Amino acid sequence: MEQVKKLSSLFKVLSEPNRLRILTSLGLECRPVSAVIADTGLSQTNVSFHLRKLREMKLVRGEKNGSFVFYCISDPELLELLNRFREWGAKS
Repeated sequence: MEQVKKLSSLFKVLSEPNRLRILTSLGLECRPVSAVIADTGLSQTNVSFHLRKLREMKLVRGEKNGSFVFYCISDPELLELLNRFREWGAKS
């Protein structure tokens, strides 16, 4: 039952379109918030809010580089799964 709750929480976080845009924007690279903002067109406040939610679920991690924080997808398999879901959804 606990596994179902965790999976449900994960899908809830991933169901937000802006979070998916952020994850796909990151790809397999670590990128600064400014690059995510430029790629997604979202405001800095909005990107920071969603990155916090993604960090809380351990889907992304932040790496300090000087005065900047670069964000990375925690597990490259996540991007592969998102792409597979996109392909699967396109079939139906």
